[in-house]
Amino acid sequence: MEKLKVAVIGCGSIARRRHLPEYHAEKNVEIVAVCDLVKERADEMVSLYGGRAYTDYLSLLEDEMIDAVSVCLPNALHAPVSIAALNAGKHVLCEKPMATSREEAEAMIRAATVNGKKLMIAHNQRFVASHVKAKELIESGEVGGIYSFRTTFGHPGPEQWSIDGAGSWFFDKERAFIGAMGDLGVHKSDLMRYLLGEIVEVGAFVGTNAKENTDVDDNAVCILKTENGVIGTLTASWSYVSGGDNSTVIYGENAVLRLEDDPEHSLVVQYKNGDVVKYELQKIQTNEAGGQQTTHVIEHFVESIVNDTLPAVSGEEGMKSLQVILAALEANETKRVVELVPVTTRNMS
Repeated sequence: MEKLKVAVIGCGSIARRRHLPEYHAEKNVEIVAVCDLVKERADEMVSLYGGRAYTDYLSLLEDEMIDAVSVCLPNALHAPVSIAALNAGKHVLCEKPMATSREEAEAMIRAATVNGKKLMIAHNQRFVASHVKAKELIESGEVGGIYSFRTTFGHPGPEQWSIDGAGSWFFDKERAFIGAMGDLGVHKSDLMRYLLGEIVEVGAFVGTNAKENTDVDDNAVCILKTENGVIGTLTASWSYVSGGDNSTVIYGENAVLRLEDDPEHSLVVQYKNGDVVKYELQKIQTNEAGGQQTTHVIEHFVESIVNDTLPAVSGEEGMKSLQVILAALEANETKRVVELVPVTTRNMS
């Protein structure tokens, strides 16, 4: 079989730590191009993975040999670059959050549909072993009805791992649009939708109190209500100065599920009758040194192209998870609970 020809647009930390090494590990993929405004960064990635270096993504998209691209750019560029790539006949894997508005997200989905190309959003929490197992336990009925949940994603901030450090685009509202909520919170809105179904109402407090010289959010606490009436909290923060927290706890009728909440066991199930089951599963991925296990995002994207199947996290799914975060911003501004508008294909025509 001929290898899938891929390109990566943006050579920052997420491309270096995730997209490029994970494409490189796929036996039926060839990295043929990379692009970055900083030529030295593109050249460095070419020296490691091969292909051609570009500083202009439009020139890269003119290469008809390229089948698919990863968009690893600041948030405000996700939609315009993804749409340009789709219109150029490329499949697209876009980093999260997929866009800065529902309108942008809808335009991305339309571009994918019109051009008959795959659009996948890089939400990796669905593929974490503990999360997959938790979903199995919930859907099997073993946990019983779900009463509540709490989920959190926090770390010291992007200056710890972004290629540009404290000068990173993450802190620039024009390029980032949104801070910890876009960096971390949207991962958890996607996870809770995956585990418990659609979110229908959102309340939130969103603020900036840990970082200086920025007006993007660095702390947020949200209250979410699912279509089944389950109420829980979602926290996103860049202020967890010692280590981080990427845990989720689900409180059910028959058991409490603790996901990534124990240093040794990725999933701990505490049953109502007193029994405790501790699962030893593959650890959740981190961006720390040594945290290089696969996110499974690239393999699912490649699989969808090769087998012509729906991507594991489609554009519609990405938009639904984005909507929760947009609703949280609105809830904070208006000091009201925000109801989400259901996403249907009809809405986007």
